[in-house]
Amino acid sequence: MRRITRFDPSLHTVQVAGEVVGFDENRYVEPKDRPHVSRAVPLAVAAVEEALADGGIDAASMTRDQLRGIGVIVGSGGGSQEFTEEQYRLYYSGLIKQCSVYTIPTGTIGTLASEVSMRFGFRGMSHIVSTGCTSSTDAIGYAYRNIQAGVMDVMISGGVDAPIAPLILRGFMLMRILTASWNHEPERASRPFSRDRDGFVLGEGAWFFVLEEMEHAKARGAHIYGEIAGYGSTCEAFHRVRLEECGEEPARTIGLALHEAGVPPEAVQYISYHGTSTELNDRIETRAMKLAFNGHAYKLAGSSLKSLIGHPQGACGAAGIASTLLAMRDNVVPPTLNVDEPDPECDLDYVRASARPMDVEYAVANCIAFGSKNSAIVLRKIA
Repeated sequence: MRRITRFDPSLHTVQVAGEVVGFDENRYVEPKDRPHVSRAVPLAVAAVEEALADGGIDAASMTRDQLRGIGVIVGSGGGSQEFTEEQYRLYYSGLIKQCSVYTIPTGTIGTLASEVSMRFGFRGMSHIVSTGCTSSTDAIGYAYRNIQAGVMDVMISGGVDAPIAPLILRGFMLMRILTASWNHEPERASRPFSRDRDGFVLGEGAWFFVLEEMEHAKARGAHIYGEIAGYGSTCEAFHRVRLEECGEEPARTIGLALHEAGVPPEAVQYISYHGTSTELNDRIETRAMKLAFNGHAYKLAGSSLKSLIGHPQGACGAAGIASTLLAMRDNVVPPTLNVDEPDPECDLDYVRASARPMDVEYAVANCIAFGSKNSAIVLRKIA
């Protein structure tokens, strides 16, 4: 986290964000095309390029038929909202001639997946999942389902969001869910589960994966980080932005994912928490864990990645999955920073302050979204 540099934040009471710094957008999008796409596009392309290289997939050398066997499902909460905001700024500033000829297609969220497909030549399905903060968890869940059903051989899936823009920031401020208390110490601003938390830190970023059936991956010698063992999703049907106090539906979501995985609750060692750093989310998510895992909840280690990177909105689920897979590979789980004053209602093991050596065989990556949505994925370690 740091003071916002993408625009002058001095007129805002919130001046901190989780920015991706030192990122060369022109490396991933031609300079002539950059005014016609959102920042989410180069972020997504960069992440997909890394995933393909790590997964041993060279799209440039593939035949058309091979490219038809690769699909794309992108999770994004805001899509290209930052781009659309910039078009309005140009229009109302009298700079109409600077508005992009692609204002409509780029501003249409589905085109974000097309940008990825076009960049690499993938000719399978090219879809967007936009379910708020659960977007990338659901995108990966749907990619998993397509592979289960034998619809696609390989899926490229993950999440991207780039919401750090003046009016988007202002909109979140109006909901009073961003912290304005730590402009002087940005690195301490995101404080999941701490008693003195008062809102999240807006973030950005992209995290993508190559998904395929296990034997298919082994046959081509792919580097396998882990296995998706189960996916669950529910809706509380309760409120646009608030969580229901009981925590029953987030707990049921985890139960559905565990049931599909065939994994009893007591077999799970680690939770990747949604952990936004809002008073409501952290308290109710803690309650949901107690419902989902009963007494085992107190034996579970868990972390909120948002304490390190801020809240990248619809991309946060993919970020948590990436972090968890690396934790399983390296036998060390990440910390939750800034839990300086433990909240009595948040009394589980949040791996406070520093990383912890730990062998994790089963983990749950949890997500909660606006509109009462809940999604969870069970991950299994590959020996």
